[in-house]
Amino acid sequence: MPRFSIVVPSHGVAGRLSQALDSVLAQSFGEFELIPVCDGPDAPTAGVATGYAERDCRVAPVHSPPVAGRAGARDAGLRAATGDWLLFLDGDDVLVPGALAALDARLGKTGDVDVLYFEHERTPWWVGEPTNPAAPVLAGTPDGVFPPERAPELTGVRLPAWSAAYRRAFLAERHLTFPAGHFTDVGFGGLVVLSAERVAVLRQVVVRHLLRRQGSRLDLPGEHHFELLDQAELVLAQAAEQGLSGERLGPLFEQLFAAVLKTAAHPRRLPGRRRAFFRRASGLYRRYRPAGFRTPAGSLGVQHRLLASGSYLAFRALRGANQAVARAASGVPRPRGLRTRLRYRRQLRRRLDRNLAVYCAYWGRGYVCNPAAIHAKARELAPHIRSVFLVEADRAHTVPKDVEYAVIGSREYWDVLARAKYLINNADFADAVVKRRGSVHLSTQHGTPLKKMGADRATYPVAAATGGFAGLPARVDRWDYSLSANRHSTEMWERAFPAAYETLEYGCPRNDVYCTATAADVARVRGELGVPEGKRALLYAPTHRDHATGFEPGLDLQALCEEIGDEYVVLLRAHHFYDRGGARGAGRVIDVTGHHSSEDVCLAADALITDYSSIMFDYANLDRPIVVYADDWDVYRELRGVYFDLMEAPPGRVARTPGELAALLRDGSYADEEAGALRAAFRERFCEFDDGRAAERVVRRVLLGEPPEALPPVVPLAERSPAPAATTLVRS
Repeated sequence: MPRFSIVVPSHGVAGRLSQALDSVLAQSFGEFELIPVCDGPDAPTAGVATGYAERDCRVAPVHSPPVAGRAGARDAGLRAATGDWLLFLDGDDVLVPGALAALDARLGKTGDVDVLYFEHERTPWWVGEPTNPAAPVLAGTPDGVFPPERAPELTGVRLPAWSAAYRRAFLAERHLTFPAGHFTDVGFGGLVVLSAERVAVLRQVVVRHLLRRQGSRLDLPGEHHFELLDQAELVLAQAAEQGLSGERLGPLFEQLFAAVLKTAAHPRRLPGRRRAFFRRASGLYRRYRPAGFRTPAGSLGVQHRLLASGSYLAFRALRGANQAVARAASGVPRPRGLRTRLRYRRQLRRRLDRNLAVYCAYWGRGYVCNPAAIHAKARELAPHIRSVFLVEADRAHTVPKDVEYAVIGSREYWDVLARAKYLINNADFADAVVKRRGSVHLSTQHGTPLKKMGADRATYPVAAATGGFAGLPARVDRWDYSLSANRHSTEMWERAFPAAYETLEYGCPRNDVYCTATAADVARVRGELGVPEGKRALLYAPTHRDHATGFEPGLDLQALCEEIGDEYVVLLRAHHFYDRGGARGAGRVIDVTGHHSSEDVCLAADALITDYSSIMFDYANLDRPIVVYADDWDVYRELRGVYFDLMEAPPGRVARTPGELAALLRDGSYADEEAGALRAAFRERFCEFDDGRAAERVVRRVLLGEPPEALPPVVPLAERSPAPAATTLVRS
C-alpha cells in the first residue's frame, strides 16, 4: 500500500498535464501512486497519461466523463486510490521539490490526523509576483495536533482541495466525497472540517498553482454561479444539524457569504438572473444567520445588511456606484486618429452583423494560409456569410479578384472589425480590436510548433527580445477557438497560450490540398515555378533565426547542385519575413520565396530539405522524403527553445554538414527504407487530423454552428491518398 495517492483531474489541461505529472514523479519520496483522471480513452490527456503509465508503473490513469465535472473526476480518483493519504492536484498544479518528503515527515510527527493542511503558492502565468494565500489562513492555528474547535477561523471553505492531505480511511468512514456541480471545493472543504476530529498544519508550500491569465473558469458568466448557493446551503445545513457552536458558526457563515456577496456584486458573472440570485441568497442569509452575528465593518458590512433585508434595488445602486468609479479609472483601447476612433466607437454600438466574417493572415501579408483555406470553403458551404480579407496596402494587388478585401488601417477595416460576428486569424488582430459579446474569434495558428511559442518564449532571451509580449494576454483572451492539427499542437498551444478557448482538433485547413490535389495540379504548379521537365525538385526551406539579422541561406546551393548531379534543381523558399516577390530562376536554383502559396511549392517538390521550420510537419502529409539539415541545432535549441528533440524523432535522414547532405542525396539514402520508417513514425504523430477535410469541419462548426458529432470524421492515416509526386521521383 503506497503512502500517498495523488489524484490529478486533467480536463482541459492537456498542455500542462505533463508538468504536473513530472513534478510528482521527480519527488525524492517515491512511495506513491499517481492517478491522472482523463475524460475518456480518446481524450488528448489520455494519450499523455497513457505514455506516462507505460514508462512508470506508479502511474495508473482512470477515466471520468467531462459531464461529471471536477467533482466526478476527483471522486473517480478517490475510488481508485489505495494509499494511506490522498492528495488532489489540479492539472495546472505542480508539487514543489521535496513536497512529499516534507509531508511524510510532518505526518510522522502528528500521527493519524484526519487532515493535514499546508500552504500553497499561486503563480501568475504571465506577470506578477507569486502569492501564498493559505499562509494567513493557517497563521493562527495551533502548532501541534488540534481539534477544529481550537481554530474556528479554519472553516475549510477558503482553502482549495489541493491545499491539504486527507487520510483516506477518514474520508471513507465519514462517506465524504466531492459535492456535484461547480464550486465543489467550497462544499467539500466545509464538510471535511465539520467532520474532522484531529487536524494539523504544515507551514510550508507544497503545491504551486498556475493562475491562468483569464482567471478561474468559475468566474465566467453563467447559471453555474447559482451552484455556489447550493454548496453554501449544503455546508450550513450540515452545521445546523450538528448544532455547531456559535464560536465556529460565525466564521463559517461570514466566509461563505463573503464569496456569495462577491458574486452578487459582480454583474458579469450573472448577466441575466442577478435579482433571482440575490433573492435566494437573501433567504439563505436570514435562515442560517447565527444568533448575535455582527456584520463586518465598511462597505462589506453595508452589503451584509442589504442582503439581510432583501433590498435588491439598494444593493444594485451601491454596485452601480462602485462600477462607475472603476470605469472612470480604466481606458478602452482605441485606433489612432480622432475621426477613426469616433467612427470605430460608433460602429461598436451598432448591432453585430451575424453574416459577416473577417479574415487575416500573417498580419496582412495576403490571401494565404489557413484563413484563405477556410475562406474558400466558407464561400462554398456558407455563401450567405459575407467574407472580407484584411491585407496591408502593399499586398492588396495579390488578393484574387473575386475576394473582397479591406486595407489594414482604413475606415472599412475598422468598420468590419467592429461589426463582424466571426473574426478568423492565423496570428492576432491588433491590440485595439475590441472583443464584443456574441462575436466569435478563431485562432487558426500557422503551423505545428517545434520552437517555443507564446508565453513559453519568455525564458529564452533571444526569443523574448523579439517583443509582442505586452499585449499577448489580452489578445489570447479574445479567442473562442484554437485550431489544432495534432495532439502535440493541442498540448503546446494550451501551454503557450493558456486561456478559456476551446481547442478544435480538426486538422490544418491549408494542408487539405495535400490530400485533394491531382497529378495535373502538381504538373501545373511545377510549370508555373519553372521546374524543368524531367528534373527532381528539392525544396530548401530554412526557418527564421531570431539571433540572426537578415536572411542567410545556410547552404551554398549552387555548390550543392554541383555535387549531387544534373538531375536535381533546388527551390529556395526563405521564411516569409524575407518575402522578395515572385518565383525567380538562377540556373539550377529557383527562388520561390515570393510565390504566394507555400502549399503549391510543396506540391511541386519531390523532397524537402529544411532545418527546424514547421513546413516539415505540413510536407509530411505528402509522404515524400524529408531531410533535416541541422548544422546549428544545439545553438538554435538553446537560444530559441524547442518542444522536443528533433534529432531523436526526425521526419527522415539528418545531415549536420554540407558534405553529409550531399552524400545523402547522391547515394539515394535520403529516400531509403530507414528514411521511410522515420517518416512513417513522424506522420503518425504529427499528421493525425490532416485528412483533406479540415476546412470543412471548421466552417461547419464555427460558421454554421453544427454540433461536433455531425462533422465529417477524420479519415485514418492509412486510408488517405496524398497528392502524387512528380514521376521523376522514385518513392521509398
